[in-house]
Amino acid sequence: MPSPLELLASNLHDVFGNRDAAARRRAIETIYTDDVVFTDPEESVTGWDAVEAKAAALLDGAPAEFEFADDGIAYTGADAGALAWTFGPSGSPVARGIDLITVRDGRIAELRTLLHE
Repeated sequence: MPSPLELLASNLHDVFGNRDAAARRRAIETIYTDDVVFTDPEESVTGWDAVEAKAAALLDGAPAEFEFADDGIAYTGADAGALAWTFGPSGSPVARGIDLITVRDGRIAELRTLLHE
């Protein structure tokens, strides 16, 4: 069973940072519960298809050189975790945020993204 730290890394890099749609979908089905709730400043959505649509829209709308990177240390507990990140060209991020996860049965059941203002 993956740890919250492993889930945080996979969420950032294998899902939201992955431009390969088939590999991204495999990661989604592996690391999230099928009823995952994802909340960002725009909305709250539920399920694998909704997470896939959010990741695809973000990546499809961003220049090819934009990437996600860890931004500091992760914080974890038995069933929760938090990881700060940046998004943009390497070394010149245009966005910063933090992902907060709740884990159930070894998968992310809730993902909340907060953005730096």
